[in-house]
Amino acid sequence: MKLLVVSDSHGDRQIIADLLDHYQDQVEAVIHCGDSELKTTDPLLDQLTMVQGNMDLANFPLIQKKIIDNQTILVTHGHRFGVNGGLLKLELLAQQENANLVFFGHTHQLGAEISHGRIFINPGSIAQPRGKYAFIGGTYAIVETLNNQVTVKFYDRNFDPIPELECHFNEGDD
Repeated sequence: MKLLVVSDSHGDRQIIADLLDHYQDQVEAVIHCGDSELKTTDPLLDQLTMVQGNMDLANFPLIQKKIIDNQTILVTHGHRFGVNGGLLKLELLAQQENANLVFFGHTHQLGAEISHGRIFINPGSIAQPRGKYAFIGGTYAIVETLNNQVTVKFYDRNFDPIPELECHFNEGDD
């Protein structure tokens, strides 16, 4: 399974269109973790799994749960789960939903970690990055699962990989 995960595009519709065009037929799903600021009538939405962020006026779901290739994926923006202060509330939700992959945004800071056998991934903000990797100028993630291993690769807005940020996790590890 190969997924594109993006977040916090904040009205930059063109970068979402570019990502969809660039990765057409290369990924099973394109997941947007909120704050797209797209309108509910935007045709791009037909190609996205979308959740509502704190800056979205459209009535998108607050949480989406998907099962793809036996992976239970939970998607949320994160603002209602206090992700600026840690992942505890999000971990509890993931446990309740029995999710093994959790995608979220809101902080505008990329990251990937494993806790209690669940992998948490924030692709960073594609439009307004913050923190240690803000100098990259916007990021998204490609998440790939193969033989119980999850690989997370981060990319910049030019579709170039950032090899030093690549992460590997074994499903079920802690």
